[in-house]
Amino acid sequence: MTVDLEVDVEAGLPYGPGGKLLDVYRPAAAAVPPPAVLLWHGIGPDERDVLAPLARAAAALGAVVFVPDWRPDAEDRGRAHLLESLAYVREQAARHGADPERTVLAGWSTGATSAVGAVLDPDAVGGWRPSAVVGIAGRFDIPDRFGGAPALERIAAGAVPAAPVLLAHGSTDPVVPAQHSRDLADALRARELPVTLAESAADHAGVIMTAYDPARNRCVGTADEDVLRAGRGTAELLARAAG
Repeated sequence: MTVDLEVDVEAGLPYGPGGKLLDVYRPAAAAVPPPAVLLWHGIGPDERDVLAPLARAAAALGAVVFVPDWRPDAEDRGRAHLLESLAYVREQAARHGADPERTVLAGWSTGATSAVGAVLDPDAVGGWRPSAVVGIAGRFDIPDRFGGAPALERIAAGAVPAAPVLLAHGSTDPVVPAQHSRDLADALRARELPVTLAESAADHAGVIMTAYDPARNRCVGTADEDVLRAGRGTAELLARAAG
């Protein structure tokens, strides 16, 4: 897939009563309204900037990508922020030039856990069903931010995802080993449910086109071509889910 579109960025938009901000990445030119992607970051509080390289790459492939800050360390573990960001995208996608009828829910790390949890229990997100869900380097043996049981337990008990599941994971991830995504993919396949798993030669940061900076305790952008190549595979998976 070729990245051939310029990207416009609208940064720092308030998205709900919680006062959190989000950034919107969209193709500079599109013949028809592109699909929307809501992309949740991981366990670090207010880290929407961490996902900027991936969001820009996915937008260059033809999606309008919304990346909100949220606080996993909030009293409710971030549930209200996630729901507010979802409400914003549902209500405002068209205003940002996206097609609200084609919305992908995606997340990285802790964000992936809750994105997958949302399609296993649509009632937790107001009955909403995305067109697809993308879990990037997530764990699925722990509860999500909506209070749901681990995804693996729910699937074993008979839960069926409300949308196709696509997974991306770095094969050298030492933080959340790729076996977590493999286990979820295996559980879905065992029940003959649709799932796609894309592994790349990346670690936990590289799968989103970043590198971990110990001095800042944060994932940051990088010019390393090997990292960028691996992360582009994740961007392509997001675009594929959206398309």
